[in-house]
Amino acid sequence: MTAANVVTISRMVLIPVFLVVLLGDWPAWLNLPPAIAVWRPWIAAGVFALLAFTDGVDGYLARSRNEITTFGKFMDPIADKMLITAALLALVELDVLPAWIALVIIAREFIVSGLRMVASAEGRVIAASWYGKWKTVFQIFAIILFIVKDSASLAANVSAEVESFIQASAWTVMGIAVALTVLSMLDYFYGARDVLIGPWMGETAGTGQPLECSPNDESATPAEHESEREVEGASAHHVPGGGEA
Repeated sequence: MTAANVVTISRMVLIPVFLVVLLGDWPAWLNLPPAIAVWRPWIAAGVFALLAFTDGVDGYLARSRNEITTFGKFMDPIADKMLITAALLALVELDVLPAWIALVIIAREFIVSGLRMVASAEGRVIAASWYGKWKTVFQIFAIILFIVKDSASLAANVSAEVESFIQASAWTVMGIAVALTVLSMLDYFYGARDVLIGPWMGETAGTGQPLECSPNDESATPAEHESEREVEGASAHHVPGGGEA
């Protein structure tokens, strides 16, 4: 258990805490003053920002201490996706974020993860581009703005102009985040275009060579046709009675 992996696991373990702070009526459970309930969205935004910040911390610790592990490379992106997904679903639950936005962002993660698996099976590693890095940054800031933009404390302590500016900023940042999410997915597909070439395109994966399919069986692979030729060759030399020519 390296320091970086401890930070990664802590981020995952604290995701339910963030959800309770954002969605739960914990001020009433703890008999706290009503003023605490008013500031609940800001507290939740602070918890989310802290958890998102740990994404950079574990990466820095792993590199600076030369403690990059297979476990860390596997769990760190999962922890990030869990945090973003939990926040988006919570905002949909609060009816402050349209469900289609959450669907686009979450679906992108599934698609890119599947694409990476296909590339890995072909012995390819698709490096993350700046699209993916910036979409994460904009997603984090957009989620923070959406958590606080409709809070009662904001309406009570700022002017109508400032509140309108924050509302507009939240939607603008979220729009940029969605655009970068889609662009980063398309960039991954472009980077893996040679990996995705397969039988459905008339070529073997990663080679660009046409498949050798017989006219009677378009679904057969070259290996299957080779086996068929070997069987036909053996049959041609077979002598009735069990002997061979």
